[in-house]
Amino acid sequence: MQAPHIAIRRPGWLSEFTAFIMRGNVVDLAVGIIIGAAFTGIVNSLVKDVFTPLIGLLVGGIDFTNIFITLKGPSQPTLDAAKAVGAVTINVGLFLNAVIQFVIVGFAVFWMVKLLSRLYVKKAPDMKPTASELLLTDIRDLLAAQSGTSPKA
Repeated sequence: MQAPHIAIRRPGWLSEFTAFIMRGNVVDLAVGIIIGAAFTGIVNSLVKDVFTPLIGLLVGGIDFTNIFITLKGPSQPTLDAAKAVGAVTINVGLFLNAVIQFVIVGFAVFWMVKLLSRLYVKKAPDMKPTASELLLTDIRDLLAAQSGTSPKA
């Protein structure tokens, strides 16, 4: 004896969701987010390992990560030491690093968009006359033929 076949009904929203996910702009957005997350790691390293030491050297050897204000607790020479003793701090240097990262990301995105917009080739508009233009041209030619003059292009 064969077991009865039970039909599983797919909810209507499932096909709409599938169509939404497979649209090009949603997939492009997902790819952009993934690349952006990877790009963030590169920018973090660039700021932390390249720009911050260079800027610190230019301003007299200051390490931005250790610029902080102790609000509560014992004063310590480094941020790590202050965190280790449980001091409450305002981390000015870490904020400056975040600002530098934001400027670098903005600058990189600006140049990337500028480069991509130059690479994007615009299609030339189709120069074929529309049906109404063809009809108007025929009417003009007929009227010109009836009056005995030549049509002006």
